[in-house]
Amino acid sequence: MILKKLVAFALSVMMSVAAGGCVPGESNPAEASAASPSAAEVADGMGIGINLGNTMEAYEASGCERISYEWIPVVGSNTPKDYETCWGAEETTQEVIDGIKKAGFNTVRIPVFWGNMMKNDGKWDIDPDYIARVREIVDYCVKDDLYVVINIHHFDEFIIRRHTIPECEEIFTHLWAQIADYFKDYPYNVVFEGYNEYLGGNQFNENGKLEEVSKPIAYIMTNKLNQAFVNAVRGTGGNNGDRVLIVSGYWTNIDNTASESFKMPEDTALDRLMVSVHYVDNSMYWMNLIGGSDWKAYIDDQCGKLQRAFSAKNIPVFLGETTSIYPDSNFAGNADTRSSSECLEYVLNKLTDCGFVPVLWDTNDNFYSRTEYKIKNDSDAKVIKRAAKKAEK
Repeated sequence: MILKKLVAFALSVMMSVAAGGCVPGESNPAEASAASPSAAEVADGMGIGINLGNTMEAYEASGCERISYEWIPVVGSNTPKDYETCWGAEETTQEVIDGIKKAGFNTVRIPVFWGNMMKNDGKWDIDPDYIARVREIVDYCVKDDLYVVINIHHFDEFIIRRHTIPECEEIFTHLWAQIADYFKDYPYNVVFEGYNEYLGGNQFNENGKLEEVSKPIAYIMTNKLNQAFVNAVRGTGGNNGDRVLIVSGYWTNIDNTASESFKMPEDTALDRLMVSVHYVDNSMYWMNLIGGSDWKAYIDDQCGKLQRAFSAKNIPVFLGETTSIYPDSNFAGNADTRSSSECLEYVLNKLTDCGFVPVLWDTNDNFYSRTEYKIKNDSDAKVIKRAAKKAEK
């Protein structure tokens, strides 16, 4: 599906050039960026996605909420596999990705903790063996013609908690310059997402206690670090000059991100940015109101906020984490949508009807089996097949 879209788009670009739209010797950033698919076209092709969770973002996190957690502890023999499997994940193989593709998913999100195997020398240089292992997994996805999203996951927490905003800008610029340069010649179905959930997050105060920052400062942090991400990627050239990028919301919270205080970064490429938020039903989930009328009304409200803030401005919405399994304990007493599979389908239909990109949060042997290479529950498998078919553009 990706190849068909790219070929069709390339043909349309060739036809427009043949019609006399280009003058030799002249260049225009907006025209140059038309050589790649726009954010809207990428969103159309992404279909339904799934996270490779608790895998490349796994790290030794014991005590990470304390100021005494000064650097990332070594795990095992300090190899990529030690970290990839330290939270219980199977080692990722081509077969794992093949099964994801066969199940109907068209996007894989790979969260990454880039601090693993990194030297504590103040340089913030990514370990070459660790990024090479990330590349192997990206290659599995590219081979299967999938969209693949990589980000900075949990490491953003470590950095933001311990540094000023200017220091964070400098560190994240250096990290993203390395990541982007490494993948700059990869095809356009490789997409970068700036951060995970910690933009605007708590910081250690002078007493070593985690303290919530004020809303105005949180928005300044969020907007500046998103701009640093975009600038760093664009500065590496190659396909990164007009690759689609996903900008992370403030806490990836819908209410915070839909606010006028949240600003999309300036970009040298035209129409190449998406916005990332998580969970349209998160509060209802934790209030044990899944499946009832309040749950459905809340989903409609959250989707409406995203449509007004972003869709109306032609900015695609990426739901980087969406619930995959709804436990019986979290259902409302008056729920009229009673099973986990029914709730999953209800949410996926809502999100795709809105034109959003839903990516299920999943960990090892939870929703999808990484040893049997299939969705574990037959009714869930049917839901994904239907949702994937519906999401095809």
